[in-house]
Amino acid sequence: MEHLDVLIVGAGLSGIGAAYRLQTRCPDRTYAVLEARDALGGTWDLFRYPGVRSDSDMFTLGFPFHPWKAAKAIADGPSILDYLHETASAYGIDKHIRFGQRVVRASWSSSDALWTVETGTGSYTCSFLYVCSGYYDYDSGYVVDFEGQSSFEGRIVHPQHWPSDLDYTGQRVVVIGSGATAVTLVPAMAGTAEHVTMLQRTPSYVASRPARDAFSDRLRAVLPENLAHRLIRGKNVAVSTALYSAFRKWPAHAAWLLNSTVARQLPESIPVDPHFTPQYKPWDQRLCLVPDADLFKALHNGSASVVTDEIDRFTPHGLLLRSGQELEADLVVTATGLRMVALGNIQLTVDGRSVEPHDMFVYKGMMLSGVPNLAWCIGYTNNSWTLRSDLTSQYVCRLLNHLTATGTRICIPEVDQAEYDAPPRPVVDLSSGYIRRAAAILPRQGSQGPWRLRQNYPRDLVSLRFSPVDDGVMQFV
Repeated sequence: MEHLDVLIVGAGLSGIGAAYRLQTRCPDRTYAVLEARDALGGTWDLFRYPGVRSDSDMFTLGFPFHPWKAAKAIADGPSILDYLHETASAYGIDKHIRFGQRVVRASWSSSDALWTVETGTGSYTCSFLYVCSGYYDYDSGYVVDFEGQSSFEGRIVHPQHWPSDLDYTGQRVVVIGSGATAVTLVPAMAGTAEHVTMLQRTPSYVASRPARDAFSDRLRAVLPENLAHRLIRGKNVAVSTALYSAFRKWPAHAAWLLNSTVARQLPESIPVDPHFTPQYKPWDQRLCLVPDADLFKALHNGSASVVTDEIDRFTPHGLLLRSGQELEADLVVTATGLRMVALGNIQLTVDGRSVEPHDMFVYKGMMLSGVPNLAWCIGYTNNSWTLRSDLTSQYVCRLLNHLTATGTRICIPEVDQAEYDAPPRPVVDLSSGYIRRAAAILPRQGSQGPWRLRQNYPRDLVSLRFSPVDDGVMQFV
């Protein structure tokens, strides 16, 4: 059985970033990256639907140690996947990746101070386990069992499993959904299809921004690459953090601003209410990004439309709505959301005791209460994923170096009993449907201190880089 000092689970954005931090800040530690799929890239290798792209700017979604060089700040999926391959190759990370290694079980032994990690084809031992597989279920998305689906004579497709042979040229397409995937698919398919209808039960807040950042282009034209990247990254972090704080502090004003901005971009035939006026407050759910106003352009030229209604049932030729309207369709795309999992669905045991993630509290947004030598890398919901995931990886390296410096082998965050008396909150605290559905499986966050996951990069930057590792909560053995 092979032993590594650290095992990283997942070779996506988080895993590649974690590997870089580990090999540069803890060069004495051996490591491997276990990837369930046959290729690196994670989300960006999995999703192949038309138009798939980032919903964060690449100067913050990209790695701080390997600047994004392409022109577009809002990049398409294939470009991001190329960037990940380039990064992994440039730093030799690809040589540490073991493909086809789906981790199914991890068992901790306190007497040995080791994890035994089992995959579908073998086993490893490690001193520290770092799960970087995100929180989405890569095997299946969320599927609604609509009445009458079997009677539909067309084709039904979920974006997470987009067929490579699907040709929708000249077809009538209905995209069910109102989230980021639907907002991406509709303009991408419009023009090739005969017509694309976005069918939504409730609308989402959407915000349009240019795919290219003119300010960033000017900076990169006159400044050295690394300096320009740092300035652009800092500016984007400051702007996004300030906007999020303002939207949460003044939700009514934020809603008015978002709705009025959208109203100016819509054709007169499509009113902003009800089609783009949600009933929740801005940032109760994640904002949907519309680069270069592509969705609104499709609505203007008539290649796409939006319908806000509920589905009564499928019919042989389309969808019958609660209002009595029938939408004819040759292809229905069920952009009904994703499924979430905790820690990659790995079965965890500590000294023979089963660990249920929902019963645990999350320490500093990364470690589970009472679980030794394990970290879980998750990103922000209100900002670029990588901003938080990179801070987490740097903190894990600080923790590993502290273990070496103090001659200890085990670190365990122990939660205060007072946190159990506080109202339970999932670690991802949004009202989106996919998060509400996963509330019963996700770990919890506490009410204060290191048990609360803040959506604030500047504060986390200071805390995770400079606060003492030995804080009295983390126990070292």
